[in-house]
Amino acid sequence: MISSSENMAIEYKGIEKAFNSPVLSGIDLSVKSGEMFALFGPSGTGKSVLLKTTLSLIVPDRGDVLINGESVYFGSQDTLTSIREIIGYVFQYAALFDSLSVAENVEMGLSEATIKKMGPEELQERIWESLELVNLDPGEVWAKFPAELSGGMKKRVGIARAIAGKPEILLWDEPTTGLDPVNTAAIERLIKRLSEELHVTSLLVTHDVEGGLEMCDRVAMLEGGSLRFCGSPEEFRDSEDSVVKAFTDRRAANAALDILDIR
Repeated sequence: MISSSENMAIEYKGIEKAFNSPVLSGIDLSVKSGEMFALFGPSGTGKSVLLKTTLSLIVPDRGDVLINGESVYFGSQDTLTSIREIIGYVFQYAALFDSLSVAENVEMGLSEATIKKMGPEELQERIWESLELVNLDPGEVWAKFPAELSGGMKKRVGIARAIAGKPEILLWDEPTTGLDPVNTAAIERLIKRLSEELHVTSLLVTHDVEGGLEMCDRVAMLEGGSLRFCGSPEEFRDSEDSVVKAFTDRRAANAALDILDIR
């Protein structure tokens, strides 16, 4: 196993992944325990792919991921199971099961082992608490199906599912995609509040650069499968890199398109 640094919740070590062409080209990146960390980048640069390697939802061609110093890819199956139990994953577009009620969808965030340890009342309390934490009225939405919910409510149910297992780490995959500006602001406020109240490490993949800069302790940017920037929000805003500047200054965007040869 590749050695781990102290106080690091997530460490990506030389992550490489290719499909028809290279997507990630040796990513080294660490997220500190208790940190809120945002990952930016143009579409197709591998942000969500990198996030999915954290739980072995996508297996890298080379490299390793360490969670609290434990290897995802060179440890035992029991180690991977234990790692998955301390991580909550908020999927893009919520990814709810259409045939399940809201309560049943939230229950899917709990492992079978956890459910077996709970009695029916404790399970119901956990689901109820998770819905309340995301500002949903459990009595109102409990028996509803995803088709009966608004886009913002679906996002909240997806977050409730991710926090139901009381994780140490939350992974957020484009949690505001498809939302209007008001709901985007509401979900971002919820992300920040939950990260602080639940004392978790949050890794956020997002296209909303300004929202990420406002919320997070540090940010990074992927471009062309490589890490182009990593630092504080202030350093990101002050960067002279033309591609980084394009994400905070529309006047720089056309110059960046020429550099990246995007037409």
